[in-house]
Amino acid sequence: MPLNNTLYKLSHWETWDWRIKYIPIVPVWAWNCIRAGSFWFFTPSNPKLAFGGFEGVTKMSIYEHLPPGTYPKSIRIQAKLPFSEVEEIISTSYSYPFVVKPDVGRMGFMFRIIKEPSELKSYHEIMPVNYIVQDLVTYPMEVSVFYYRYPNAENGTITGFIRKEFLEVKGDGKSTLDELMTAYPRIRFRLEEMRTKHFENLQLVLKKGEVFYLSYALNLSRGCKLVSLEDEKDERLVKVFDEISSYSDTLFYGRYDIKCASIEELKQGKNFSIVEYNGCGAEPHHVYGNGNTLVKACRILARHWNILYEISRHNKAKGVNYDDFKKGWTTMRNCRKHFDLLQKIDAAFPAS
Repeated sequence: MPLNNTLYKLSHWETWDWRIKYIPIVPVWAWNCIRAGSFWFFTPSNPKLAFGGFEGVTKMSIYEHLPPGTYPKSIRIQAKLPFSEVEEIISTSYSYPFVVKPDVGRMGFMFRIIKEPSELKSYHEIMPVNYIVQDLVTYPMEVSVFYYRYPNAENGTITGFIRKEFLEVKGDGKSTLDELMTAYPRIRFRLEEMRTKHFENLQLVLKKGEVFYLSYALNLSRGCKLVSLEDEKDERLVKVFDEISSYSDTLFYGRYDIKCASIEELKQGKNFSIVEYNGCGAEPHHVYGNGNTLVKACRILARHWNILYEISRHNKAKGVNYDDFKKGWTTMRNCRKHFDLLQKIDAAFPAS
């Protein structure tokens, strides 16, 4: 099995550590820093988001720049708030089930669906950072749209459009959950993590055709599958995101993660909800969903970095300054500590 895993990883570049995948295009990033005269050349890209939305920006501050009604009802819960006060807030505003996630998060760490008060209590007691309580969006489909618009233009461009599929296993009426997970190639590199999260259900025998969700976080890093929707891109879709991104004239570059009833209704601008907006630090997920080689993926990433530079340059000309080196370095250092903490907690905390 270890040899098979090694061979699989060598032949599937998508599974490599991001630092290895990005090595070939480090010179592109360096060149953009040089010609901008700033190590943080990207920070003016989304001028009203902290650090351009690269890292460390709160989700609640992002929602302020989205049109009302385009995102789920959300409130911030302070980490040190007595649980009795949390219960009072929830009882007047939400009904179970609902979603919880860190206000500053990434990669789906500590994203959970809360079904009852005891689960909320456990989550609140273990969370050392502020988090969001959010309505559970029940639309059947989740998609990602990578969109950019130059500040001097009325219309933008959608470079990537993909559908996300849950990390799940399907029962055969005789195998335990542990056996199903062991036999599933998509989780061969995170089997121990899944066993920890689903410890109480490892000996559960699923009925034939019964679906068990291993993760409700539709993040690539959490095991979700990306399916290309390249053929669905059209002017109607672009128009929807032109209107959304222009609402506060600040969302010029990033990725929208959206729940929707259908692709057609999304193009009509109805029956959808933006669950996340990832700013200039967002990865163009369509490099993974279209069967690209590593060389082609690097070209796509390099092109996006150059677009990011141009957008930032336009906003710099309008008076939006680059973050100074010390401020940016402090932000990155604090984010590393923050996300390392969330990752450790997430690995030990049971799944929903």
